Amino acid sequence: MSVRSALLNLVWLIFGGLGAAVGWGLAAVIMAATIVGIPWARAAINIAIYTLLPFGQKAVPRDLYSGRKDVGTGPLGEIGNVIWFLLAGWWLALFHLLSAIVLGITIIGLPFAWAHLKLAKLALWPIGKVVVLADELPPSYMRQR
Repeated sequence: MSVRSALLNLVWLIFGGLGAAVGWGLAAVIMAATIVGIPWARAAINIAIYTLLPFGQKAVPRDLYSGRKDVGTGPLGEIGNVIWFLLAGWWLALFHLLSAIVLGITIIGLPFAWAHLKLAKLALWPIGKVVVLADELPPSYMRQR
């Protein structure tokens, strides 16, 4: 992780990133409490960790990154994403969108607004994604995109 990413992550944590990660953690706890929601809880925990340190990382489709399909990247993953959207995705995305609007009003808040927008997009459809360091993306991923 670069020094720039580390500094942005530190400021992010102080000015709202920790609260956003807690929101994702709350979503994970609610999903896990239902027992049948454990697959969604796992995705929410991964994204909560990503929310703690969003700078220098990227969420990418798992099948494009790894080069192979799995349960979460196929039709069952799509069904899981629809269920996720209805139960938790829309309100997490709304939170990130509102946060992005508030931060985007200031020049200083623009990088953090952008991070919230990335998280809002991920909040809508998280199943089948993997979070990786941005500088560890293989060249094959960039060609597939």
